[in-house]
Amino acid sequence: MLPFLIKKILYGFLVMAGVVVIVFFLFQGFGDPARLVIGQTGDSATIKNIRKELALDKPKWKQFILYVNDVSPLGYYTTQQREQKNIKGIFIGNVGIKLPYLRRSYQSKKNVSEILAEALPSTILLAATAMIFAIIVGIFLGVIAAIKQNTWLDTSSVFASVLGISAPSFFMGIVLAYLFGFVLNQYTSLPLTGSLYEIDAFTGKQLQLKNLILPALTLGIRPLAIITQLTRSSMLDVLNQDYIRTAYAKGLSKKIVIFKHALRNALNPVITAITGWFAELLAGAFFVEYIFGWNGIGKLTVNALENLDFPVVMGSVLLTALFFVIVNIIADILYSIIDPRIELE
Repeated sequence: MLPFLIKKILYGFLVMAGVVVIVFFLFQGFGDPARLVIGQTGDSATIKNIRKELALDKPKWKQFILYVNDVSPLGYYTTQQREQKNIKGIFIGNVGIKLPYLRRSYQSKKNVSEILAEALPSTILLAATAMIFAIIVGIFLGVIAAIKQNTWLDTSSVFASVLGISAPSFFMGIVLAYLFGFVLNQYTSLPLTGSLYEIDAFTGKQLQLKNLILPALTLGIRPLAIITQLTRSSMLDVLNQDYIRTAYAKGLSKKIVIFKHALRNALNPVITAITGWFAELLAGAFFVEYIFGWNGIGKLTVNALENLDFPVVMGSVLLTALFFVIVNIIADILYSIIDPRIELE
């Protein structure tokens, strides 16, 4: 287990290093950051000072080294720089282990890490709710379709899953918002838009879980369709194995054979979809959050792009990449737990 984790963590560092390079050079040339910070009315002297403060007066390769120094877990800072940037970590002299510094927002002047930390719980809750919905319904429909192969239940499940895969999330978001939030609002009482918390002038901050329903359904449709098809095909393959026929021959009930023996061995490809799609949901919630006004990482990133607030956008991309790395490691560990035949190497 330990050698496997070390190898995966090293791979993860290489992936993150590649993402850092891409993110830095991708956002070069999209406007002058000094001008974005001060606005269009700033004088040349002030812009010059801001460019010096943001190290924009240095060559690109030096800017890249400074950026890597900021976002990496190891860093070199003077005491004054640590106080100025509010760097948290353990330092011996000017070198230390620290939390990544994602710099400051051009618009709010707050640390990007603080901005992302405020929005992250809402995105995780949305993605987790969508994934739980997709797992429960998808596995159930997949098992039913496999058991009732070539019946109307099987045909309906396959047809519905094909539609779910084909429909983009932003399109389904608009359809569901219009249908349940507008046309059927008198029956559902679901709002078109809204976030986890809403501010009331009299009662203050209020939890609004009903605002989670439509975006979670929208976000969960595509992974639900994938999980349904994978569960169905994997179950059909497992149900034709010799040990399943042996279990029936021993007198075990159909329920025990299906859920204790067949389903467990059919879950490996489903777990691959679940873990991969959970990371995908964290990244793919951008448009869904924007459509439904859900204050998470996605809506934050879209708003930052509109305002050319590149530190926030770059920070959200790095955070999303980190989630992909972590989720893939967890997925490999889950494979070995569910199926002992798989060895971690």
